[in-house]
Amino acid sequence: MEKSNFVDQIRIFCRSGHGGAGSKHFMRTKYNPQAGPDGGDGGRGGHILLRGNKNLWTLLHLRYFKNVLAENGEGGSGNNCTGRMGKDIIIEVPLGTVAFDEETNEKEAEIMEDGQEIIWIKGGRGGLGNSNFATATNQAPEYAQPGEPGQEAWKVLELKVLADVGLVGFPNAGKSTLLAAITAAKPKIADYAFTTIDPNLGIVAYRENKSFCIADLPGIIEGAAEGKGLGHRFLRHIERNPVLLFLIPADSKDHRKEFDILVNELEQYNPELLHKEFIIAVSKSDMLDDELKTAISKELPPGIPHLFISSLSHKGLVELKDLLWQVLNKKNDQ
Repeated sequence: MEKSNFVDQIRIFCRSGHGGAGSKHFMRTKYNPQAGPDGGDGGRGGHILLRGNKNLWTLLHLRYFKNVLAENGEGGSGNNCTGRMGKDIIIEVPLGTVAFDEETNEKEAEIMEDGQEIIWIKGGRGGLGNSNFATATNQAPEYAQPGEPGQEAWKVLELKVLADVGLVGFPNAGKSTLLAAITAAKPKIADYAFTTIDPNLGIVAYRENKSFCIADLPGIIEGAAEGKGLGHRFLRHIERNPVLLFLIPADSKDHRKEFDILVNELEQYNPELLHKEFIIAVSKSDMLDDELKTAISKELPPGIPHLFISSLSHKGLVELKDLLWQVLNKKNDQ
């Protein structure tokens, strides 16, 4: 089976560099054979850093990069010479990447901006040379510090897609068709469930050269939060979307029940998702008359804006763009 190019989670072994040992050295010159201690400090071990790169969209480039080992610092030497620092390793990741420790599941870093750099795993500190310990009563210290060891552990990098609008719906609700209709994206479209198995992003061109980003996410079914269907693997991508657009097909047997199931799955996964802005779009509605539209509108929950659209005939898509832009800007102004 061909592996997908969309990789949103990577497990890697990381080890930062060990610090170099301090030097225990005494200066001896032609005219002063006991000139005193001059041992230099050890160099710092290499850090492991994360850097945001807006040109990356997945973690695919790290798929076979399983061991990240930073360089050790060099030991100090005589004449108060400090050892060379270990070379840092910079891991470039797409925006929206979160770093976790696998054992504790603690979130350690989050990259949200292009060029943002975070020291993820610090290298060991270099040891002090014996020149640092010379005093009036101890003019010839016979000891120096060893370098501190680096840190090593299994880590997890997880990508949460950054998009302004997330498309939420059952399989075959028409999410990919809508994305293809209002953006230049070319998602896979077919007449079977779970056609979309990876998130697809598209840029919606709006008036006066404005634009916003929309994400087509794999279909959600009842029980997704417990792992059914494609499970909750892709539900985490919804956490980044300030606006959620629920697509409910016009030929659904129970429009309100379908919406309630979707909302319940989001709540089971993360209750904070319920604080986002919701919009309902009734898809495949090109064959509906005004009487059917009125009946469906009465089924839908009050207080949540809804529209009737058709991605094939492009009916209602201009109004949908206007509403999404209005809600997005309301969120940005708050």
